[in-house]
Amino acid sequence: MIKMKTILHPTDFSEPSKHAMKYAISMSDEFSAKLVILHVIEEISSALYFDMLQTPPLAQLMADIEKQANKALQELLPADVRARLKVEYLIRKGAPFLEIIRCAQEIEADLIVCGTHGRSGIKHALFGSVAEKVVRKAPCPVLSVRHPEQEFEMPR
Repeated sequence: MIKMKTILHPTDFSEPSKHAMKYAISMSDEFSAKLVILHVIEEISSALYFDMLQTPPLAQLMADIEKQANKALQELLPADVRARLKVEYLIRKGAPFLEIIRCAQEIEADLIVCGTHGRSGIKHALFGSVAEKVVRKAPCPVLSVRHPEQEFEMPR
């Protein structure tokens, strides 16, 4: 029998991510596993290039973003879910797919449950797919959940 002690759910607070969270909650319930909810804040690379990260306005902006993310994480789960599950909230900074993989390794996740935006074509080429990169590089199984309202676009 498969045993799961820790389930990782990365979130960007989007609708696809919220939909995938339902699966993460259900799996955590089923296996009595700890649910770790992770949000990754992408660092502003152009600011690093111009060495502006040290300026107070940008530093304050990053602090405000982290504060807002923390608040959003705390409000993500309904009270009844928080009461019955062991939940941990994490915030990381960096490239989302890398931080998700690093976090999965560090917490020894047995499963990653992530939503996918279902981008294809030019959108996929420009933005890439965090979920796809996680599936390819993760140290554990990944359940990739597509939002039911996301239309499938057949590749040409």
